[in-house]
Amino acid sequence: MTENKTFYITTPIYYPSGKLHIGNTYTTVACDVLARYKRLMGFDTFYLTGLDEHGMKIQKKAEELGLTPKEYLDPMAKEVKKLWETLDISYDQFIRTTDTYHEQAIAKTFEQLLAQDDIYLGTYEGWYSVSDEEFFTESQLAEVYRDENGTMIGGMAPSGHEVERVQEETYFFRMGKYADWLLKYYEKHPNFIQPEIRKNEMINTFIKPGLEDLALTRTSFTWGVKVPSNPKHIVYVWFDALFNYVTALGFGSSDDSNYQKYWPGINMVGKDILRFHTIYWPIFLHALGMEPPKQVFGHGWYQVNGRKMSKSFGNVIYAEDLVGRYGLDPYRYYILRAMPFGNDGNFTSESYIDRINFDLANDLGNLLNRTVAMVNKYNDGRIEKTNETTAFDASLSEVLTTSIKNYHAAMDRFEFSVALSEVWTIISRTNKYIDETAPWILAKEVADHAQLNNVLYHLAENLRIVASLLQPFMHATSEKIFAQLGLKEQHFSLEELKFGYEFSHPVTKKGEPIFPRLDRELEISVINDEMLGGGKKSEEKEPVFHKEEITFDTFDHVEIRVAQVVSVSRVEGSDKLLKFELDAGDKNLRTILSGIAAFYPDEQALVGVKLQIVANLKPRKMMKKYVSEGMILSAEFDGKLAVLTVSKEVPNGAIIG
Repeated sequence: MTENKTFYITTPIYYPSGKLHIGNTYTTVACDVLARYKRLMGFDTFYLTGLDEHGMKIQKKAEELGLTPKEYLDPMAKEVKKLWETLDISYDQFIRTTDTYHEQAIAKTFEQLLAQDDIYLGTYEGWYSVSDEEFFTESQLAEVYRDENGTMIGGMAPSGHEVERVQEETYFFRMGKYADWLLKYYEKHPNFIQPEIRKNEMINTFIKPGLEDLALTRTSFTWGVKVPSNPKHIVYVWFDALFNYVTALGFGSSDDSNYQKYWPGINMVGKDILRFHTIYWPIFLHALGMEPPKQVFGHGWYQVNGRKMSKSFGNVIYAEDLVGRYGLDPYRYYILRAMPFGNDGNFTSESYIDRINFDLANDLGNLLNRTVAMVNKYNDGRIEKTNETTAFDASLSEVLTTSIKNYHAAMDRFEFSVALSEVWTIISRTNKYIDETAPWILAKEVADHAQLNNVLYHLAENLRIVASLLQPFMHATSEKIFAQLGLKEQHFSLEELKFGYEFSHPVTKKGEPIFPRLDRELEISVINDEMLGGGKKSEEKEPVFHKEEITFDTFDHVEIRVAQVVSVSRVEGSDKLLKFELDAGDKNLRTILSGIAAFYPDEQALVGVKLQIVANLKPRKMMKKYVSEGMILSAEFDGKLAVLTVSKEVPNGAIIG
């Protein structure tokens, strides 16, 4: 291993506002696979993960629970570390942005940029989403609300959270100063942003329209790193968070040897936070005279049953539940095989069980079982090389050589699903080799025993190579395969992996199935009924609730009434809202605003229809000029939405329940 053969990989630091689901764990497992692969390729590897623990949202969450931010965060950090232990994550360091060394480095870095006039004091007035901890320009919002004069009065962030108008003193970073440099950097480093389509999005959506100076501090909360020269200001969470990738290596401290050794590295993130990592982050570093990361990779999201994970949809699923029932390696295999890296993936209970039964039990498990059984039956457990050949050895060797080469190329491109498919190409071809050579027939004639040994050797050696290639993905499975092949407590470097190993120990006497077949229908129902929607239920199979279970007394407080649509119109300044005037049996007509315009292009078809409304919901002011006096009930299905109606014979104002 040469002195400069280093590799540094980072996950985003996760925001501890709730339990991490399979979408969150995907990045961490992907980075773990890369770290393990690079170690097996002889690289001095450093793998970083951690938590982003500052900001207004954390402060508010803690206050709601009657805790200090640290009292709220410490148990969350323990839970995340426990999850990474469950998933066998081989990180080298776990950073928390509340760590003293990190906070000191952030304060020092901020003051340096202030001293060199990359940061200046001004006043910010604009749109801010508390939930996203993010400022937005009008063009970046998914929905904009306007008054009758066309003046913007509010809006909705791409996340679906509403933004509010903020005006406060703030420090700005001169982002626009570096826009030309950034575009030139992209040109000189075409692989800096991957996949390629993400780069075009950053350029066309955020840079070319004009890169505005970035508000860098807030004064409306206290939980964060204070600006030393002006302590009423708290450093913006994204400036604070991004620098974790270098502070964890010692940047800004007295010992920066790891920073000198490993930086620049590779930042792997979800596509939703790519802007911060490919625009703000390289500019911050360039302003400090530091190298940008080697590459930023923005992967897709995991959907469940074809839609984004959401507790309201009842389709959130957690790694702990799947690992607890089906084991760790099937989980690691599935989430990396089922999602083409860079694109969105889709989890379904059917595909999860089928991957275990077909890929793991049938293909890999059966190949191992048959090989070990035949080596024991036909050659007393010994694996011996011979000079004999069969007519099928050459094509088997060609597939093996090509797939190993393709595997390494795919790993270098972070195409994990492709790398795994190459391993399964070897497995499939080796299974076919058994049928082609028919060892059970060769065993009948003494004259064919040398050829039989050759066949058994090819089977065992291919399995050793398969297990070696699977080490980054399924460490425990590799160890089980090695053990059954008589290679206990072994691992094999991937640097010079090739056919031709000399086996010196017999295979195990009786190999246990490493992946027993599952009852498909039973296990699909277990995932759907007990895991989807937010965690396991009891063994009695209680109903699956999409929201927290309530008592009858709580429900009895909700008044659902029949209301007839008298008129309906689109709300000026909004693409989503419809304004309903309803006869709900009240003295006057009732006004309700509902965000269902996209599902009713001909809204006038609703006039005269009798709907169900929540009548005693507290009135809510919307778009500064309207008051919505209730909620229209609707149902979501297959990405569609429909209001709930009742028969025309039911009188207006009738109580439902």
